[in-house]
Amino acid sequence: MKVWRSKRCGAAVVGAALAFAVTLAQAADAAKPVVKATDIARGRYLVLVGGCNDCHTAGFAPSAGKVPEDQWLLGDGVLGYRGPWGTTYAPNLRRFIGSMSENQWVNTAKTLKTRPPMPWFTLNDWTSADLRALYRYIKQLGPPAEAVTAFVPPDKTPKPPYIQWPAPPK
Repeated sequence: MKVWRSKRCGAAVVGAALAFAVTLAQAADAAKPVVKATDIARGRYLVLVGGCNDCHTAGFAPSAGKVPEDQWLLGDGVLGYRGPWGTTYAPNLRRFIGSMSENQWVNTAKTLKTRPPMPWFTLNDWTSADLRALYRYIKQLGPPAEAVTAFVPPDKTPKPPYIQWPAPPK
């Protein structure tokens, strides 16, 4: 039995496969959010007025904000916040957000519950648009670097320095 092959048929199959691949690539690009300069500026503004740097950028508050922007939101593993819950350290937000998609971040921020001093209850009320702008700003800051000091349980004494918080009123 002789099998008939046509160069035209092969070219048509290759052409159709290429067209399909281009269509898939275009669909993937369309699914990616368009990051505008206004999103980045809005995210930066929210970091500043939201006080994110005060805890999540080492030395920010004591230096009156004189920390280079490329060092922002890398966390502070030196200064702890100790109270009845234990001792918390402000995490590296670049690392925290780094492995999440934008939608995952928005869902996380809307449902986050964590330890003091993080005002998670206010973050839960941010608009989705503001959370997306924050995400886009943080993502463009650069690599996440290292994680900070881990949480210390209430029955363990943390290494100084730390701020001692009283128990909440009953």
